[in-house]
Amino acid sequence: MSDPVVVRGGTVVEAGWSAPADVVVRDGKVAALTRPGGAAPRGATEIDATGMLVLPGGVDPHCHVGFTSGEFTSLDDYAECTTAAVFGGTTTIVDFAIPRPGEAPADVAYAQRAKAWQGLCDSALHACVVDWDETVPDQLGALVADGITTVKMFTTYRGETMANEDTILRTMKTLRDLGGLVVIHCEADHIIGDTQTDCAARGRIGAAHMAETRPELAETASVAEVLAIAESLGSPVYFVHQSTAEAVELVAAARRRGLAAYTESVAHHLVLDDSRYAGPAPERYVCCPPLRPRPAVDALARHLFTGEITTIGSDHCCYDLAQKESHRADVRAMPNGLPGVETRLPVIFSTFVANAGLPVTRFVELTSTNPARTNGLYPRKGTLLPGADADIVIWDPAAEWQVTADTLHMTTDYTPYEGMTLTGRPRTVLVAGRPIVHEGTLLDPTPRGRHLPAEPAVRQRRPTISA
Repeated sequence: MSDPVVVRGGTVVEAGWSAPADVVVRDGKVAALTRPGGAAPRGATEIDATGMLVLPGGVDPHCHVGFTSGEFTSLDDYAECTTAAVFGGTTTIVDFAIPRPGEAPADVAYAQRAKAWQGLCDSALHACVVDWDETVPDQLGALVADGITTVKMFTTYRGETMANEDTILRTMKTLRDLGGLVVIHCEADHIIGDTQTDCAARGRIGAAHMAETRPELAETASVAEVLAIAESLGSPVYFVHQSTAEAVELVAAARRRGLAAYTESVAHHLVLDDSRYAGPAPERYVCCPPLRPRPAVDALARHLFTGEITTIGSDHCCYDLAQKESHRADVRAMPNGLPGVETRLPVIFSTFVANAGLPVTRFVELTSTNPARTNGLYPRKGTLLPGADADIVIWDPAAEWQVTADTLHMTTDYTPYEGMTLTGRPRTVLVAGRPIVHEGTLLDPTPRGRHLPAEPAVRQRRPTISA
């Protein structure tokens, strides 16, 4: 048993409320929220949070750790990704186990799950189905029984990870009956393929033309088709990295019709726009879907305030500049993805809480509570109510700082936010009640990561959606 800890003097922020309170921690769990200044348990270590926000640790629902796509593999392992995560205030990541051609989904998921112990914080896992065969139902049954209840599919990347409509339908139907949830990347591959062929013929297939090669219509068309499949089955569905207001609104309309349908957006789609492709290093911003025009970014961000966006992830892919520059003349061969697990919370807080008036309770809802709920991890994660894991972020809402790659901790040599001045960042981060980071210093590098089994969707799949 560990000595108790008391976090004193701060304002505790939950998804639905905030108030001054002290947080009492025993044996890695939140034991109580008490009135400020109350008596501490005997032998307690006291941590001063005066003037700070006290937040549940961030839950990043979308991280790719050591992810291989085509000829490229992202550069971080669990130790490196979770180190960057805790420096940014994220204390739980959800990774993906994506099979290569010929690999079985369950085998890949179990192999990835075995790496969780390397982390400085806990992790959960999305499995992935690419092709349907007679073994898939039993694999899905075993995975759900073992607490891997979310399964990703792609409607693009033909010949590598793309699942056809029949595979999507069968997987949705099977998971519906098991209590699982389909997590889906929606871009219509046939539209993208035709567009890229046309762009290549006109000499517009390099990184500078990334936005042109994957149009907004490809996303909305695919979302509409997947929603139709889900509604025909009554199956829950979660859409990753939605980059347009139109896509978000399609999902919101389905939710109003009674479907359990959820929208994730990611930090770079909410903050950066396609003008980055006109700069001197457009390859640094190549991601799928691509960055959108500023009016589209602003329309998407509006749904943080309307409540139609359920979660914010990072879609963290830790490639370096050498990898990004190697095929800058042809986006079809480039590695898609941006590093972002460390910057997700600071970028969103600064842009929308500090500078646009988003309630800090909504910030917690989007970046911690709802990601925990949609992934079956709540109330263990995503809250500071008694009984939750004591993953606590003491957040300085007034800290001003500049983002530079050389001061971050991700295993890469660049950040898409280079030079941005932000307001707000973690001061102290506790994982299971242990201070891990304080004032930009790593206090405890000991790997104690745990794989988190998720609850089935039928018991745990209704995130709070703001009115």
